Amino acid sequence: MLEPEGGGMQVSLESCSARHATSGVHLRSALNGITLQVAPGEQVAVIGPSGAGKTSLLQVMACAMRPSAGVVRLASCDPWAVSPRELQALRRSLFLAPQVPPLPPRQRVVTAVLAGQLPHMGLWRSLRNLFYPLDIPAADTALEAFGLSDKLFERVDRLSGGERQRVGLARALVARASLCLVDEPLSALDPTHAEQAMRSLTQTAQARGVTLVASLHHVEMALAHFPRVVGLRQGEVVFDLPASQVSSELLNALYAQHLDELHGPISESRPAPKASAPVVVQCR
Repeated sequence: MLEPEGGGMQVSLESCSARHATSGVHLRSALNGITLQVAPGEQVAVIGPSGAGKTSLLQVMACAMRPSAGVVRLASCDPWAVSPRELQALRRSLFLAPQVPPLPPRQRVVTAVLAGQLPHMGLWRSLRNLFYPLDIPAADTALEAFGLSDKLFERVDRLSGGERQRVGLARALVARASLCLVDEPLSALDPTHAEQAMRSLTQTAQARGVTLVASLHHVEMALAHFPRVVGLRQGEVVFDLPASQVSSELLNALYAQHLDELHGPISESRPAPKASAPVVVQCR
């Protein structure tokens, strides 16, 4: 399996605000003056109610959304102050796994997984990979980590929603990234597969030294698998603490008027696990 170049990436947001392009000027910003530092190789979970700005935060970190105010620095570089060529090179060190992975329905799973390597392939090698997958063992190993090795040559449109989400996560394991940003990776997974997916992501990231930032609806999974938890509400940081210091009082305040989201399907099926020591992934 491919190794990341240069280990984990440092991320710095200074007084960052961001607004979606389709939002009117009279609507509030998705992010409001956020200041946040993530050290190279660190693993951070971002939690908060729907509309808190979790996805927008990941998009800003992934250079997919330009901040309307403030500064973003990735590895001490302002991505919006460099040339297009330098920005393209920087993006090759990022991997963004969206909640709904963009998987062509007629594509084979092996090809979909190996798409995680495309930023580091030349044009002709990329085209060849579409017809003759170039690193089948890497795809098989990544799928095995999510319990999908038997789906290696299956077509994407024959998979369930949860299986497609796990294929999107397996793509992160073959990517050659220093910063992995994962948006709601457990939304379509049952408790058993959610635990397996979280363990595979965090352990792989830790082993490679990759910086991992994940937004999660499942609070107990964030507390169990991440050493640091950031709580967002209405585009602002409410708390930024070690997982062991996130109390029920803080969570109730964070999810006020949204307490139904604090207790998702996974937490209903079993008691919330205790916070553990740091455990971890990569992005495009």
